[in-house]
Amino acid sequence: MEFTKKNGKRRVVITGAGMISGLGKTWDEAYEQLKSYKNCVKDMEEWHDIQGMNTHLACPAKGELPKYPRKLVRGMGRVSLLSYFATEQALKMANLLNEDGTIVEECHNGRTGVAYGSSMGSFDSIMELTSVMQDRCTAKVNSSTYIKCMPHTCAANIEVTYQLRGRMIVTSEACTSGSQSIGYAYETIENGLQDIMIAGGAEELCPPDAAIFDQLGSTSILNDTPEKTPKPFDKERDGLVIGEGAGTLILEDLEHAVKRGAKIYAEIVGFGTNTDGTHITSPNSETMGICMQLALDSAGLDGSQIAYVNAHGTSTHHGDIAESTATERIFNRPVPISSTKSYIGHTLGACGAVEAWLTINMMNEGWFHPTLNLQNVDEECGKLDYIIGEGRKIDAEYVMSNNFAFAGINTSLIFKKWHNE
Repeated sequence: MEFTKKNGKRRVVITGAGMISGLGKTWDEAYEQLKSYKNCVKDMEEWHDIQGMNTHLACPAKGELPKYPRKLVRGMGRVSLLSYFATEQALKMANLLNEDGTIVEECHNGRTGVAYGSSMGSFDSIMELTSVMQDRCTAKVNSSTYIKCMPHTCAANIEVTYQLRGRMIVTSEACTSGSQSIGYAYETIENGLQDIMIAGGAEELCPPDAAIFDQLGSTSILNDTPEKTPKPFDKERDGLVIGEGAGTLILEDLEHAVKRGAKIYAEIVGFGTNTDGTHITSPNSETMGICMQLALDSAGLDGSQIAYVNAHGTSTHHGDIAESTATERIFNRPVPISSTKSYIGHTLGACGAVEAWLTINMMNEGWFHPTLNLQNVDEECGKLDYIIGEGRKIDAEYVMSNNFAFAGINTSLIFKKWHNE
């Protein structure tokens, strides 16, 4: 077995993963929901009294989180709890946890790190901090307030809980937080700086997230028919829906994984990232396409070898057009494509990790979900093979997962199906 690439860099594989979203807590739950062709969007009745907010739609994570000991989670807000749950599941899958829940001894040697991100910390704690100025009083602030709301709260809590001594990479980059963490973790291992990286992203659901996009005129307001929205790439789409969740992947040097007998779920072979340099909120199709090409170049592939693309597909007017035309330009063919956000909404900092893990599982199953509610493709969108109506059976060797964020941050990841070599 070749443990290095032709350029001498190490090969990186995925040996475990965990997630929570509107689809559930496991791949089996998610697969069942994806095959039902029903989304997980809900009308949030508790948002109805928020003056000035047009959307009442969201997609909360499905299922209750475990009741962890207070000592363990006293520095965790909901976003950190979501990330911790996903990480715990990922480490279990990778056989890196002892029976008592502690991480295996090897992971304390400085060669295991964490790369994790979210758009921001826990909003309840942010409100506690702002109360100092609003109420002119510190009564609501305690010793854990900042720990729960700081931008690196997820990464920090994972690192401290598992007593990791390797590198920490924090990717608080909105909608590319999860995918950037995977990409940077991949490069870290590829270049021999770490052997194992815990990588992912998380986002808790809070009304202000929806209000931000609402003020930009980017949210869906089909409040009476949540099952019919979002509808990425459809000419009748009216905006995005906010979601909640977390996703964690365990990335590992191939040789290291083989030596310890780990099960391998996929290989990461390409990563591209760049920035638009043009506008904070308006996407740039040209640089989106360059990002995809960077990932292809990184993998040593051309577009004809990618069997499926998991789109960012937010269901916004400009975003869908820019992304799809960029995809058409780079692939120069109608590549099969669909958007997971049609099922679970936009999970912001979590989407890159959740969607990557779902894409890997679909590749291994040989079945790819459709874009729900897509009936009439917008003529302004790229000429692609949109998976519509029912799922598609595809024997895929390589798949791509793309994400794009405010400030024009673009990411593209390429995964290869693992064959026992």
